[in-house]
Amino acid sequence: MYLLYSALLALALLVSLPYWLLQALRQGKYRAGLRERLGRLPARLKLGAAQPTIWIHAVSVGEVIAVGGLIAELQRGFPFHRIMVSTTTDTGQKLARARFGEANVFYFPLDFAFAIEPYLEALRPELIVLTETEFWPNFLRLAHKYRSRIAVVNARISDRSWPGYRRWRRILAKLLRPVDLFLAQSEEDRRRLIQIGALENCIAVSGNLKFDASLPPPLPIVRELREKLNAENAGPVLVCGSTVEGEELILLEAFRQVLASHPHAVMLLAPRHPERFAEVEQLLHQSKMAFSRRSLFGNPNQLGNPNQFGNSNNLPGSIVLVDTIGELASLYALADLAFVGGSLVPRGGHNPLEPALHGIPVVTGPHTENFRDVVKSLKRREAVRVVGTEGLPQTLLTLLCDAAERARLGRCAAETVREHQGATQTTFLALKNLLERRSH
Repeated sequence: MYLLYSALLALALLVSLPYWLLQALRQGKYRAGLRERLGRLPARLKLGAAQPTIWIHAVSVGEVIAVGGLIAELQRGFPFHRIMVSTTTDTGQKLARARFGEANVFYFPLDFAFAIEPYLEALRPELIVLTETEFWPNFLRLAHKYRSRIAVVNARISDRSWPGYRRWRRILAKLLRPVDLFLAQSEEDRRRLIQIGALENCIAVSGNLKFDASLPPPLPIVRELREKLNAENAGPVLVCGSTVEGEELILLEAFRQVLASHPHAVMLLAPRHPERFAEVEQLLHQSKMAFSRRSLFGNPNQLGNPNQFGNSNNLPGSIVLVDTIGELASLYALADLAFVGGSLVPRGGHNPLEPALHGIPVVTGPHTENFRDVVKSLKRREAVRVVGTEGLPQTLLTLLCDAAERARLGRCAAETVREHQGATQTTFLALKNLLERRSH
């Protein structure tokens, strides 16, 4: 079965190779860390004397943020262990290196034995912690072969993945056998894990680690923008975060309607994927709305695009394109109102807890499957507004005109976050028990 899987995976990569090459040439994607993905250990890992290791895999930025508290607990609880972190995406890699040190971070290998075994051989991890739904068959099999304990934390089965997983239940049941522990986000996720073949006595509900994320550090740009907003009497501020293709045009049209009632309003527009920054900038040019680029902020000779569409050095009535990485979670602090993207189109939505942590009122579209239980918890407290494309402009206008309702929404959102915290400690204790069982 594993041979067949590896052959099919190799064939899929070969068939799709032109696409990956085109993406690498056009946008620079997938070039970073290619050697690491193919099993070449980077020199920066500086593997020396044998030291017990815990390997944590966090796919991208959201997972890196989510496991930050857990890593801190593991460092305190196991001070003689080295904690290594792998990511899949470039943005996750950059954030992980900044948070956990370059010498401890690397790209997750492709799911082939030749790519995986060099890492298992060098690290000999006592414990491997995978986040959410990283069910890579060869990796799980080989990790078990190397006698590593395997835990899947913050485990979830999304509505979109659920039908496919059920269809392959008989195969998945065998593939999931090497996993020693599943810590599910909710009872629904626990039930789904059992139904796709995970052993019931290996599953517990720990809650969602993303509720335990702490407020991001106050970045200098937040202070600078706040001072500029105040000096220019600009506002209200609408932060549109993690937007995806198909959403920006909808948001620009909604903001045009906002400006008719609030001519000094400001939108901070943060596309989800860095490779789309240039594309979104072109959309802003075409919209003939005043805008500036965050990456040029503070440079009086380069700031923005002063042109026939208006001098974007001035914030009132303009858009700031957030063409930087790792700042969005902090920039939500500036918002009077936040829209969380990936939700107006069927992409599953992104994390509404980032603005909620700041006590900022949250608006999202109807496609929030990736954060099903988070949105459900917020809706239970009437702490979020979920609207479609047609209702978005009026919802934004109504909330921007009603400071009391915005304050209520923001307060309820922050209270919802506090009510659901505790997953980090529960997860740590479960992992501690798993590690201690291994040593006996």
